[in-house]
Amino acid sequence: MLPGLRRAFRKEPVCVCAAAAAALSALFVPPDAGYFAYPDWRTIALLFCLMTVVAGFRSLGVFLLLGEALLRRARTLRALSVTMTALCFASSMVITNDVTLITFVPFTLLVFRRIGRGRDALRLSVLETIAANLGSMATPIGNPQNIYLTSAAGLSLGEFAWAVLPYAGLSFVLLLAAAAAVPAHPAEGHMETESPLPRRQLLPALLPHLFLLVLALLVVFRILSWEPVLLVTLAVTALCDRRLFRGVDWFLLLTFLCFFLFIGNLRRLPEVNGLLTALVAGRELWAGLLASQIISNVPAAVLLSGFAKDPAALLTGVNIGGLGTLVASLASLITFQLYAAVYPYKKGAFLLRFTLWNAAFLAALIPLAALLS
Repeated sequence: MLPGLRRAFRKEPVCVCAAAAAALSALFVPPDAGYFAYPDWRTIALLFCLMTVVAGFRSLGVFLLLGEALLRRARTLRALSVTMTALCFASSMVITNDVTLITFVPFTLLVFRRIGRGRDALRLSVLETIAANLGSMATPIGNPQNIYLTSAAGLSLGEFAWAVLPYAGLSFVLLLAAAAAVPAHPAEGHMETESPLPRRQLLPALLPHLFLLVLALLVVFRILSWEPVLLVTLAVTALCDRRLFRGVDWFLLLTFLCFFLFIGNLRRLPEVNGLLTALVAGRELWAGLLASQIISNVPAAVLLSGFAKDPAALLTGVNIGGLGTLVASLASLITFQLYAAVYPYKKGAFLLRFTLWNAAFLAALIPLAALLS
């Protein structure tokens, strides 16, 4: 493998694999005009718009200010754990699971070191990861697979709610119980987090991003078309701060595009299309759960959606499937990398604790899935 390709694979393995799959499928279905009909442009545009909005919020320090405000009330290790777990669960519903972890896991590690409880950061880091992955399932914009499946399948609010809310509700109760099991040791000390702007200027600077968030939500609920909202988002972001475009996960967008090409080509091969439809149809929940353990839940959602007859069941499967292995949700890798950077000698301990807690939550949710499916 060439050095450049090796570095790209280490940094963005899913994107590289998706590109390779698309290129391989093109050998069997040569590029033609039909390729332009493969991608779900609405989903790609919506992902882009939401990423720019979140980048705007992060640039103003909104999430860290919120975390600091909540932490001022946490006087014990137990209160701190419950607060941060609930914060990650709730935040992921709006800013997605990966952005939640990028924002709050480093914050948690710093806070625990500041209060002299660094050894206790492992448990909370794992719980925050599970909270972000499970909380993100509760809204159509909480994670990429929800955005895609809600958009592509045209799920109604009722269908979406039935597919995810029972699991999100049970997950929240279990997470609070796990966080509250921490001993109530004193947690003295906190860290001050300042916004890049004075407080009186924060709200005016935030208003354009709130406006763009409202527009994106109107696209999610099919009140507005994605084309004008995309143009408005581009224009407003360019006027406010062009640097926010760097906060867009361009590799994720490219990954979606490559998977759309791959799936579109597979569907034009009658034998392959028939085989995958027979394997997935009627087993969407379990197919999504199992495939997520190997290729992670976002690629699993995109790949299996082309052959699923019940998109709501697939939505359930890939969201629950975010539990389990470290790669089941790529957002989990963010926590692993952040934790390992601070505690490189505890990688094995993290993987063990992460796997045990994920297995426990998965074991609690699977019976509910079997009952409701």
